[in-house]
Amino acid sequence: MGIRGLTSFVEDHSNELFTDVKFWNSKLIIDGYSLFYRLCFSSHLELQYGGDYDSFADVVQDFFESLFTCHIYPYVVLDGGCDPSDKKLLTLMDRVREKVQAAHMLSVGRGQCVGPLLIREVFIQVLIKLQVPFIQCFSEADRDIMTLANHWNCPVLSSDSDFFISDLKTGFFPLNSFQWTNMNSIKNTRDYYIPAKWFSVNAFCHCFTINRALLPLFGVLCGNDHVRLPVLETKFSKGHFSLGSPKGRKHQRILAVLNWLSQFVDPTIALDTVLKTLPKKDREHVKKLLCRSMEEYQQSPVRLQDFFQDGTYTCPEAQALGLPNWVLAALAKGQLAPFISDALVLRRTFLQPQVENTQRENAHKVSQSIRQTIYGLLFCKPQGASPPKTLACSEVERINRNIKLSVLGPAVLPEEYSDLSRLVELSLARRWMLLLETLQVEQTVLEPIPALLKLPIAVTCYWLQQPEVKVQLHYLQALLLGMLLGPVQATLDNPGRCESMLPEDGAKKLYSELQSVKARAWRGEKLDLSVCHAFCQWQCCLQMGLYLNQLLSNPLPEPDLTRVYSGSLVHELCRQLLLSTSVESVLSVCPEAKRLYELLFNAAKFYAPAELFLPKSKANPKKKRSKKQGTRRSKNKTGNLSDSQSYYNGSNRFRILTAESLEDRIEAVELK
Repeated sequence: MGIRGLTSFVEDHSNELFTDVKFWNSKLIIDGYSLFYRLCFSSHLELQYGGDYDSFADVVQDFFESLFTCHIYPYVVLDGGCDPSDKKLLTLMDRVREKVQAAHMLSVGRGQCVGPLLIREVFIQVLIKLQVPFIQCFSEADRDIMTLANHWNCPVLSSDSDFFISDLKTGFFPLNSFQWTNMNSIKNTRDYYIPAKWFSVNAFCHCFTINRALLPLFGVLCGNDHVRLPVLETKFSKGHFSLGSPKGRKHQRILAVLNWLSQFVDPTIALDTVLKTLPKKDREHVKKLLCRSMEEYQQSPVRLQDFFQDGTYTCPEAQALGLPNWVLAALAKGQLAPFISDALVLRRTFLQPQVENTQRENAHKVSQSIRQTIYGLLFCKPQGASPPKTLACSEVERINRNIKLSVLGPAVLPEEYSDLSRLVELSLARRWMLLLETLQVEQTVLEPIPALLKLPIAVTCYWLQQPEVKVQLHYLQALLLGMLLGPVQATLDNPGRCESMLPEDGAKKLYSELQSVKARAWRGEKLDLSVCHAFCQWQCCLQMGLYLNQLLSNPLPEPDLTRVYSGSLVHELCRQLLLSTSVESVLSVCPEAKRLYELLFNAAKFYAPAELFLPKSKANPKKKRSKKQGTRRSKNKTGNLSDSQSYYNGSNRFRILTAESLEDRIEAVELK
């Protein structure tokens, strides 16, 4: 996340610090986190509707195709979970508060940037599709990126200001000046290059006459994400550290620290001088914090090149925690989300803010029972080990327009799921049944559904059963129509394939119709917060359903997230279905798509509240949801620890999983 104010400070000295280059025919180490947010926020994508993942995927694909055209070989490095030392916790909490405020501003029509909930997962799916090499580090990736770039003697592409003061041998390209949409041909050749501004730490040190060995101390004194000490703030506001600057307080502080450090050659002497200005009682504590933070600018012991060459690597930090090898491998390959490692290592997770109705309960509330199953799998007692100290997880979540820390206990699972190290050894049938039991959906309901839509439909069935969701018929219809974008796109990408669900001509017509609907979305108009909140709740269910599915080694196929939800399309469909349009009129151009829609609708209808299908004049919005006899499982949900003295009530919603065979369990489900 870097040093606030440093990027704009460097840009103010661009003539001295940047060199215009023609970049081509080289390896490039890419900070994945910086890239996907930059592409999302700088490409004029609609953010108010919860994510136009199809449009975002197209932008990501265009970016990498530009690199390929210029013979640039990308290696993407993604951040993992939070640092196990928790040294950035205060900063992370502040950033979440800022996102809550930004999401609220978007919800009332004011321009802000908030990343959609599934943007990271969509980005990874595009990387896999394009066969772009990538790795997900165990925690923050900056040091590993620097070390890999130095090993391969190639530059880094990022928007993280920490790289302005990192010891990069081959320099750094800031994302905001990397003109990938403006490729040019190299004179008298068929090759292309990307115009870019190249930054070298040597130029920075020369411009401000500072020894590069002092740059880590410069970073921590300026206030990076690791060190936030009021005692230092007091000292660095004194007159002799406050040289005049027309660029504001942040630039003033940066320039003051640079000028002060320029008198030193040895960082040890500079550090001792700083400490002498502090009260004696603070010196030892401050020194430890500063030294630990300065280590973040040193070379990493991790060799990412091993992973890119052999598919495996060693992370001492992760190995010291004694996590199962299969978990470490899945995290590195992006097959498990940082959410999983945060829960497993820190017993704390962040529930990402979204554009929702901030006057209502957090949209993540609806996926609580899915998270409890995830925690139940993660917090179990490994074979031969003592029970974990904490049998609960702290969750940082939105409450109104602020954040709070809640505590949630794990679900009680059958004994066979009690050893995380052996979870992957369980049969597909047992992993599959746990997923379906958690999502509260019968296996027979999913049988007619195409493979890549089974998980989204299972999640939709779960969503429809949650009392917090105030769903209406046109919400469901719009959501299911939007899911057809996946089969349509699959047909267009692979015309003539025998397994295609739709004819090519019909797919083209329906694609054109859906894009026409999406283009009519009311950008800048007042957001319907009821619709918005319901779809946010659905995305929360999809996110946690996806994470549980991944943790269980994908008993259901992972869906194509790039085409399963397009916010602008679904919101506009919802609006048109309410006003005048019918499902039949949208699908009239492709009868086969209409039959596919009916399969999806019939599966979801099985779990929808009965009043959803009553004539509007007879529907009573205040009436409690009725449940169809024989189609719903009883939901013995466990409560928040803050609301109960016990983790669980007496019943066990996973009791069906204790049946001895798959056939017994299926029979038991059918009898219910």
